Amino acid sequence: MNLLDRYIFKSVLFTCTAAVGVLAFVLMLGNAVRDVLAPLLAGQLGWSVALRLILMLFPAVAPFALPMGVLTGVLLTLGRLSADSEITAMRTAGVSLTRIARPILILGALGAAFGLYANFDAMPAARLSFEHQLALAVRANPLRLVTPKTFIRNFDGVVVYIGEKEGSVMRDFWLWKLDSAGRVIELIRAESGHFEYDENAYDLVLTLTRAQMETRKSKRPEDFSEAPQVGSFETSDPQHLSLEKIFGRKKRQQKLREMTYSELGAEEARVTALPSDPAQPKDHEIAVMKVRLARQEKFTLAFAVLAFAIIAVPLGISVSRRETSANLGVAVLLFLGYYVLTVMVSWLDRHPEYHPDMLLWLPNLIFAGLGIWLFRKIER
Repeated sequence: MNLLDRYIFKSVLFTCTAAVGVLAFVLMLGNAVRDVLAPLLAGQLGWSVALRLILMLFPAVAPFALPMGVLTGVLLTLGRLSADSEITAMRTAGVSLTRIARPILILGALGAAFGLYANFDAMPAARLSFEHQLALAVRANPLRLVTPKTFIRNFDGVVVYIGEKEGSVMRDFWLWKLDSAGRVIELIRAESGHFEYDENAYDLVLTLTRAQMETRKSKRPEDFSEAPQVGSFETSDPQHLSLEKIFGRKKRQQKLREMTYSELGAEEARVTALPSDPAQPKDHEIAVMKVRLARQEKFTLAFAVLAFAIIAVPLGISVSRRETSANLGVAVLLFLGYYVLTVMVSWLDRHPEYHPDMLLWLPNLIFAGLGIWLFRKIER
């Protein structure tokens, strides 16, 4: 790689890295507010733990920020070089557009390889590590989960609300027990309650004092035509509130997008081996297609980096503008077009006969083909 290649490569790499970082921060911010900020403000997490958890979210959003960041970085860099007449100077010196584009295409190929690693390895591992670290943080002080003046939904089948908290003693205590459909089947209101932590069972043990209880019919709890059964007691028997959902002892159903390549292959084999319902044979094909779509989506998202790099070269040269807004506008329009095409293909997930897993490559092929056509047009 000579001096010119290094100059173009470094210029594009620096801008792309900055663009990917900004976009990843924006995407990570939404996940951080949803998964970290709420327990942090509620006092369930410390600042050091929250910061570590936020950093773990970066690999989860990097695959989505990478294509857009590379597209934006190439457009900004080539737009500046073209506006400063540096591209014209290179052409005058006998350097072809193919020669100018070579370091950018190398960067796009490296970005696609990194995207594959992020999609199939880093992102699933980061998500599992995030949940594990969150469980460890809560396990260190489980009573932090119980925060006053907050509806606490961390327990399976139970919602808890307390008015005041003094150590492990709570006052103005409300507890709603839910059925599998999320309907209230039992309501308990107590003057006070006391929590203890069972380390062996990973449960919070609750004892209520001076409480009233309303019990509704388990089959039709929403039917208020009959009065619920009402009872009162001075001290309740200990009730165990399970923390399995937080501590991970009860395995959460893993989403397809969070699986590695080998896990997706095993999931496809498992779904394929399931017996098909003779009355609804298409349902089995749809279930298999969903797994294939998830795997191909990871591949296409990674290779979108290379497709965007190909189309960004002729567009960046032809725009010839220093203004960041113009180049950002072109990048946003291209990414929106890519996103719309991808969504349109994903709508075919209930029609396996159209092979939507293969059609997912269509946006990449369109953008790469359009980039090659524009490149040849400019070169002529």
